[in-house]
Amino acid sequence: MLEKIFERLLWNSRFITILPVIFGLVGSFVMFIVASYDIIKVLLYAWQYLILGDHSIDLHSDAVGLIIGAIDLYLMALVFFIFSFGIYELFISEIEEMRTSKQARVLEVHSLDQLKDKIGKVIVMVLVVNFFQRVLHAKFATPLEMTYLALSILALCLGLYFLHKSANH
Repeated sequence: MLEKIFERLLWNSRFITILPVIFGLVGSFVMFIVASYDIIKVLLYAWQYLILGDHSIDLHSDAVGLIIGAIDLYLMALVFFIFSFGIYELFISEIEEMRTSKQARVLEVHSLDQLKDKIGKVIVMVLVVNFFQRVLHAKFATPLEMTYLALSILALCLGLYFLHKSANH
């Protein structure tokens, strides 16, 4: 009797994982909104520069930085989104509507390793975008710094190649 009560309590304790699901979705929505706000700022800068003739704005630098930052935030939002769906699927319940959806493969998770794999791939893309954003604002003064940049880009390319290669096998 006591054993059954304890097992039931233990089994139902999995519902605590609803907290990361909820807060992951909230975090995802917030990041989507902030990234979209950055894109709207780019549109406003472009309007001011092109239509109103305000050339005090460094449109190229500001727009590229904001757009790359927005992509970075969108990707991080996707990490939270995939994480929330995966945790819900693994610990709480399967989502019935996902079975009939064509997009289900993106969010469908059957094991913790599969969830880590999906999130890891998106995080690698976040790091690539973040690297690109930092390179845009870096000042290279010596040939050695340019060599480091080239080697960094080569390392990123190799990493993406092997990541893609492992996904196909």
